[in-house]
Amino acid sequence: MRRVVCAGLLCLLTGVAAAADYRASVADYRDYLRRLQPGDRLLLASGDYRQGLPLHNLSGQAGQPIVIEAADPAVPPRFIAHHGANTVSLVNVRHLVLRHLQLDGRKLPVDAVKAEGHSRYADFITLEHLYIHDHAASQQNVGISTKCPAFGWVVRNNRIERVGTGMYFGDSDGSDPFVGGVIEGNRITHTLGYNLQIKHQKSRPDDDADRHDTVIRYNVFSKQDALPGPQARPNVLLGHVPLTGPGSEDRYLVYGNLFLHNPSEALLQAEGRVAVYDNVFINRSGDAIRIQPHNDIPRDMDIFANTVLASGTGIQVRQAEGAAYRQRVAANVVAASPPLRGGEAVHNLTLAYHPDWLDVAVAELTLRLLAGQPSPRLPDGLVRELAAYPGWQGTARPGARLAPTVLNMLDPALP
Repeated sequence: MRRVVCAGLLCLLTGVAAAADYRASVADYRDYLRRLQPGDRLLLASGDYRQGLPLHNLSGQAGQPIVIEAADPAVPPRFIAHHGANTVSLVNVRHLVLRHLQLDGRKLPVDAVKAEGHSRYADFITLEHLYIHDHAASQQNVGISTKCPAFGWVVRNNRIERVGTGMYFGDSDGSDPFVGGVIEGNRITHTLGYNLQIKHQKSRPDDDADRHDTVIRYNVFSKQDALPGPQARPNVLLGHVPLTGPGSEDRYLVYGNLFLHNPSEALLQAEGRVAVYDNVFINRSGDAIRIQPHNDIPRDMDIFANTVLASGTGIQVRQAEGAAYRQRVAANVVAASPPLRGGEAVHNLTLAYHPDWLDVAVAELTLRLLAGQPSPRLPDGLVRELAAYPGWQGTARPGARLAPTVLNMLDPALP
């Protein structure tokens, strides 16, 4: 069934093609894929889809994306993995939206959503309200993966569980950069390896000299049920941006997230240019934040207004010898053993680690840590400087105020 969105005369006058809604089912949905044009929507009926979703050579436009979504979000279509093909395959696509789909891996050795390595680009992709699960034949099987240049992705409000790696953006050799993304409101649990990894980047095309920040906010990153061993990996690992030229001023802005438990690695490991603020880190088995060289060195860093409870080191910054970058650790509340190592530490509240605090509700953790402690007010100059970061809660006291977006995602299984 087709519903014309743009009135005929207006379309002729503006030169804009008429957008349409198509309704499809298991029997005929692949017939519609190659006819989709900017502004079109493909509404999928509920049911089990066993032939994957190959999205190749499709381009919407800014303001007129191609949308593929459930006809009824309450009963989303289920795409069941099959051998030899990634469940959702992206090749040469732009301005594409996928939402309210279930991707069931059945523990087969495939990825759920993959921008394929032979694709030239996958830009302005939005993934919303996907339920991705059981892509866990090995750590190499990923919930959402890019292996080609990817610009302007929005990955929002997805649930990813029982996968090898939750999200993996970029390529292992530093090629195929992931640029200007927004990763928000996702819940990633029960991964064999990383919840999220964004690889380091060697270079960026010379025709794009603008700074592009990648925002990681309001997510739950949990490995609380993972087993110790070589597959543990940090919950989140962020590599460096290009060292010189276009992209060298890009940053990762990591705020309002909840990081939970890791049996043998840190909750967050990063290098490059990163701001980490207004997060809660809880790790009963080791370190929380580890800033250290990986493929290059840590560069400009701001780590502020976080709440950290860790049986190991709370915040560790390892500066490369002779490097002259500013790595500030300010206004955090840290209960760990030890709380801080390295960095330019100012106006933090540090406490001994107490395992009993693991039983405290996340919403009350900062208040409990602050109870009975002198809490210095931050200097006005520092507050103004930190307020330049988007989304900062703006409190003049140490510690995070976890976003309601994250609290609403929690259930009794997550402390």
